[in-house]
Amino acid sequence: MDALILSCGTGGGHDAAGSAVAEELTNHGHHAVMLNPYTLQSEQLAEKINHIYISAARKAPLMFGAVYRAGQLYRQMPFRSPVYFLNRLMTSVMKEYLAQNHFDIIITPHLFPAEIITAMKHKGLCPPKTIFIATDYTCIPFTEETECDAYVIPSAGLAESFTGRGLPAGKLYPLGIPVHRCFSQGESRSEARTRLGLDPDRKYILAAGGSMGGGEIKKAIYALADLTAGRADTELIIICGSNRQLYDELKALSLPKVTVIGFTTDMAGYMKAADLFVSKPGGLSSTEAAVCGVPLVHVAEIPGCETFNAQYFSSRGMSRLCSTSGSGLQAALELLDDPLARDEMLKNQKALVPENAAAQICALAEYMAMLQEDGNVSIPEIVRPATS
Repeated sequence: MDALILSCGTGGGHDAAGSAVAEELTNHGHHAVMLNPYTLQSEQLAEKINHIYISAARKAPLMFGAVYRAGQLYRQMPFRSPVYFLNRLMTSVMKEYLAQNHFDIIITPHLFPAEIITAMKHKGLCPPKTIFIATDYTCIPFTEETECDAYVIPSAGLAESFTGRGLPAGKLYPLGIPVHRCFSQGESRSEARTRLGLDPDRKYILAAGGSMGGGEIKKAIYALADLTAGRADTELIIICGSNRQLYDELKALSLPKVTVIGFTTDMAGYMKAADLFVSKPGGLSSTEAAVCGVPLVHVAEIPGCETFNAQYFSSRGMSRLCSTSGSGLQAALELLDDPLARDEMLKNQKALVPENAAAQICALAEYMAMLQEDGNVSIPEIVRPATS
């Protein structure tokens, strides 16, 4: 099977979900190509879209939240969104690309490519069957105006969020958010600590701001550093990702008992080594933490889908949501000294967050590709839609 995975770099989560599916497809002997569709127009266009989105989230989160709320209001209108009409401009280059490259299935963990595929259908074109993957714990604005063949959602409990917006229940597959195998397999905590050179007897708080981390996550990190300094047995590890400004600022301070790391390909290892993970409530990072089995504290959400992610996790006992103040984080850090509370959180994570979503999405893709060739193919039991 030849699969095309369409994603955009507007935050690392979408690409991480896409690459997790690509990894699984490859492990099953399939051929997967991952593509940012805007690069078909120009690399500069793709970079500009990514830059605008990430800069807005990092530097003006309140404005970002206002735009999200505007989208929530706009989706009530009886006509299609500006997002659809802008992406419709990409149909000709996508048509040409698909004419030159054969694919049996398209998978997209991002709204924008789903809008491109929808616009192609409206123009009478016939792209391969398309699977949309929701990477947040809500139905984000304008998902409902897309016309994909299947929608992978994080949980059956969220089906109403999607059907309430008009998406057919028979197209919803509650398979979870895909993460790489390394988050569910491999090392124990002690093995991860040995490999990373960490003390087996100390407590470690892992903090991450992500590529879109702004001022609020910085406040949380400084508060964590102060709190860690007052705990003799605790150290803080900060992952800055692609946020070079934050990395340079923290390195220059040389904070005691604080290790600052830039971009790493070993996030799974650091999560497994940690006693507590403090992060913005990104859909992917929260899922990775739950699959890894690390107690989770959510801070500094960017208004919008992260608000829904935080509510979903905290209301189900899978995380603690707190402010970025010292007192707020102090209450959250009580988890370090409360093994019963930690165990309860990990039990909830394991019960509610699928660790094999990528494998199930692979099975769904195989089924849909075969269905395209033979309409009588039976659907595998593990990927039945929400209505089954």
